Amino acid sequence: MGSAKRTSSGGRAGRRRERAAFFTAPSDVAQRRYEALRAYFVEDATAAQVAARFGYAPSTVVAMVRDFTAQAGEFFIERRPGPRVAPAKLAAREDVLRLRAAGHSVTEIAQALASSGTPLNRTGVWELLVAEGHERLGPRAPGERGAPTRDDPPRTRVMRWPDQPVHLDSDYAGVMLLLPALVALDLPGAVASAGFPGTREVPALSSVLSLLTLKSIGRRRVSHVDDVCVDPALAAFAGLESLPKASSLGSYSYRLTRSHDEALLAGLARSMIQTGQTRGADFDLDFHAIMHFGDDVALESHYVPRRSQRTEAVLSFFVHDSESANLLYANATCTKADQAGQVIAFAHHWQAATGHQPELLVFDSKVTTGAGLGELHAANLTFITLRARTAKLTATLQALPDSQWTPITLDRRGAYNKPQVHEQDVTVRGCPTPLRQIAVRGLGHDHPTLILTNDRTSPPKKIVGRYAKRMRIEQRLAEQIRSFHLDSLSSAVALNVDLDTTLTVWAAAAYDHLRQRLPGYEQMTPDTIWRRFISTSGKITIEPHQITCRLKSRTYSPIMRSADLPNLEIPWWGGRHLRLQFA
Repeated sequence: MGSAKRTSSGGRAGRRRERAAFFTAPSDVAQRRYEALRAYFVEDATAAQVAARFGYAPSTVVAMVRDFTAQAGEFFIERRPGPRVAPAKLAAREDVLRLRAAGHSVTEIAQALASSGTPLNRTGVWELLVAEGHERLGPRAPGERGAPTRDDPPRTRVMRWPDQPVHLDSDYAGVMLLLPALVALDLPGAVASAGFPGTREVPALSSVLSLLTLKSIGRRRVSHVDDVCVDPALAAFAGLESLPKASSLGSYSYRLTRSHDEALLAGLARSMIQTGQTRGADFDLDFHAIMHFGDDVALESHYVPRRSQRTEAVLSFFVHDSESANLLYANATCTKADQAGQVIAFAHHWQAATGHQPELLVFDSKVTTGAGLGELHAANLTFITLRARTAKLTATLQALPDSQWTPITLDRRGAYNKPQVHEQDVTVRGCPTPLRQIAVRGLGHDHPTLILTNDRTSPPKKIVGRYAKRMRIEQRLAEQIRSFHLDSLSSAVALNVDLDTTLTVWAAAAYDHLRQRLPGYEQMTPDTIWRRFISTSGKITIEPHQITCRLKSRTYSPIMRSADLPNLEIPWWGGRHLRLQFA
């Protein structure tokens, strides 16, 4: 009888201990936080004791104690939007914690999980570790790091061609579609003439191609390269066995100067004339402020229209071909002191690059000053711009009788295609030469629009209609922001912004060259081309004398099969050929 009682009592004690584990070893994040703080405040345990007991870092316990107050009623309730459960994280939780306990970094853990049954990307791994109270690993000596979780990635060096075919899967095989464009635009010649630095292991052309391929696949930041540096298509694109790491690319960008970027853009200008992507005569010009989201930066404040505020930003200057709608030039080294001279600087750049000066420059009233207009006129450069309205100018125009206004008909649809114009010669401050002013009313604005030009021969209809097309440069810049993340200035790895804008112009030119060969896609935006064609995965076969890229079957595969995409020789592959195949 006594034995039976002892057995019953022991069973109850065992069940009690099992249930006590709910409190002593909680699995829920919010409950674990509660029990840890309870142990600290109620049981007088030290931060180190709490950390050891509940699996936190001591500094995490100190931070929780600091942030907790008696009035924090919702401290333990998670209120983040979206799903409350992430199945992928739950499935990988045990493996992630096991690998972190073995001393592996976030990147190593993500790499180890990639080939397991519970894959999880770096962001998911880090979010899970943060929720579990783990901190970032500090710098470690090689002997203190966790053992490799997979085969070491290929060395970053010029590609060594195999004796036998090697078949590799690639998530970014579609980027090979851009190689014909870069060959046609003579990127190797442009890089060579620009004098970009390089090494024996990573030549200058391969460094530029590495940055350009990241831009072309829509990688938001160069610091994200470590996720994709071993992809065989991206590495072969640059003629390497593996793309350089983020730190290498970031430091490389700061070895360059503005003269390197200007020379690279000059080479692009000459090539785009030869490929028919620009006639190089009629241009739109505009400034664009690239906002910085960090703190303590030595940047000037500029007005950012997207935020409707003045804030620290990099002022960049872009030029757009009016006829082909392609970007041709960029400069992200502008300052308030020299921004008024950017128009004439571009004119000099274009003449030096192509041998002839622009026929027409179109820009708004804030791009340059009256002195700048006088300098353009003295250089025999034709321009069209706006004049800022003042109360006095507006009152004078409103006082004019209707007989002083001449109706014109614009070549466009809509309610405002029959405005009225009034012409006169005016002198603006800073410009010694009288200019032709065309006041336009009936465009849907409360007050007349004032257009200034030194074009004395074109009829008002042509000048008004041409200025109206200037808005297309704003549309083109919006495409670059959407497609190539032009505004992604803030980064863990500092990237030279001027080089980034230069590569944006090159990537846009390569996309344009491709879309002109895709039936029905000649006017599509770069993000559409990326989504339907460049983002295609496939298989790369590296052979002794060529690379064959076989893209997987997709809805848009028939478009690629019917496209004018040649099998061509790639100069930086030692004259080896690229063959494109479509499933």
